[in-house]
Amino acid sequence: MKTKILLTSLLGVTFLFSSAFAGDAKNGKKIFKKCAACHNVASTAKHKTGPKLWNIVGAKAGIQEGYRYSNWLKSSGIEWNDETLAAWIGTNKEKTKYFGKDVRKSRMIFAGLRKKEQIVDLIAYLKTLK
Repeated sequence: MKTKILLTSLLGVTFLFSSAFAGDAKNGKKIFKKCAACHNVASTAKHKTGPKLWNIVGAKAGIQEGYRYSNWLKSSGIEWNDETLAAWIGTNKEKTKYFGKDVRKSRMIFAGLRKKEQIVDLIAYLKTLK
């Protein structure tokens, strides 16, 4: 019997899938093309409009050297995990619901992903960046 993982979105939509489908990193890499205009992912890459995302999962928000973060993000106390990343890359409505209206003070202008499967896949890809 497969272990089940329950993910709940910020709007109350529930996703149930087996641990065998914990996100498709290969598909997530394709989805990342939407992010690549602003973010690099290589360990030695320079920041673009947004910070590089190498080793982002498990890191605190707003701490990478050489990137000018908003004061709000630097003081947010956010740790990038499945839940916070899903909220951050979801729609602006979901992001605001999770982080509060002050999230608008961040420099992130991406409108967000609507499809939950894409969010899960993108996070799976980000987890490979170590």
